[in-house]
Formats: sequence, C-alpha cells, structure tokens
Amino acid sequence: MTTKAKAINSLMPSAEFAIREGVIEWINPTIAPLTEEQIDTEISRLQAEYDAKEYQRKRAKAYPSIADQLDTIYHGGLDAWKASIQAIKEEYPK
Repeated sequence: MTTKAKAINSLMPSAEFAIREGVIEWINPTIAPLTEEQIDTEISRLQAEYDAKEYQRKRAKAYPSIADQLDTIYHGGLDAWKASIQAIKEEYPK
C-alpha cells in the first residue's frame, strides 16, 4: 500500500512535513504545500508502478539461492540451470 508520506517524498524529496491523525502539517512554510489531489494522483501512480512489478517479487521468491543455482550448474550443467530459471520465468511472466 502506498502511503501519503511516500507520495509526498516522491513529489517533493526535500519536503519537511508530519502527518498526525491523517492531517499533513507542513514544517517549512516557504514551500507551497501539495494539494490532496496531487498527493492522491501520486499515490495512484506509485501503486500502479508497484502492482506492475508483482511478477518481479514473485520471481525473486521462487528463484533458488545462489548456492543452489551453482550446485545445479556443477551437477547438471549450464543447460539444466537455464531450464530451471526459465521455468520460473514462465510461471511468473512479465
């Protein structure tokens, strides 16, 4: 879940703010604060970006450890390793 804080930091990395009970308090008054609409739009964009990379997170969990991959190469050869990795890529396509 993308939060307001992540969205604000994405839009204004140097912004100083606090969020208390859902209310944003801007610490530096010389910087124009973001609107709720800008923040909500950025939350949606960041969430869509996160959701689009779900396959990457699933693949990362499914890949064997480097030690196990090297063991597969040693005992089964490079083609066996490629086949095991390809099976995971096919299970979790882009």
